[in-house]
Amino acid sequence: MRTNNLQIATVGGGCFWCTEAVFQEVKGVEKVVSGYSGGNVPGHPTYREICSGLTGHAEVVQITFDANIISYENILAIFMTTHDPTTLNKQGADRGTQYRSVIYYHNELQKEIAEIVSKEVSRYYENPIVTEISPLAVFYEAEKEHQDYYRNNQSQGYCSFVINPKLAKLRKLHSDKLK
Repeated sequence: MRTNNLQIATVGGGCFWCTEAVFQEVKGVEKVVSGYSGGNVPGHPTYREICSGLTGHAEVVQITFDANIISYENILAIFMTTHDPTTLNKQGADRGTQYRSVIYYHNELQKEIAEIVSKEVSRYYENPIVTEISPLAVFYEAEKEHQDYYRNNQSQGYCSFVINPKLAKLRKLHSDKLK
């Protein structure tokens, strides 16, 4: 009988709605929670505060996954290929430090893997990878309306024009990793 080997990854690839939608389709992912990390102001930040760009936080997702089904390395490979890790503080029309590409590692092994994956995927990009790799300090869960955003708002323009292309890329590049 197989037992779960649950682990957590925390990444930010621009708007958390996109990253959440991508990982909700990945086999072995148990849960995806949108939130904020990496800031430098006290207390639990709000979406409005994050959007100001003044708190230092990034929009991130925390991914709980079964490492017996999908590895941390594969989680990061999916992450690094479904957003643009070569643009500093922006993804598409979203601009600001809150939209930076970032991997927050939970331990030294995750740090090593993040550095390796970043180097490996860099050969597929014309421009240098700018994804920040930093230790996770604190993760703050985002407000309820930001959880399961794509599932609850598929008819919204943002979902059609921004999230759907990322999901198409996921399906094309990682079809063997989907639920």
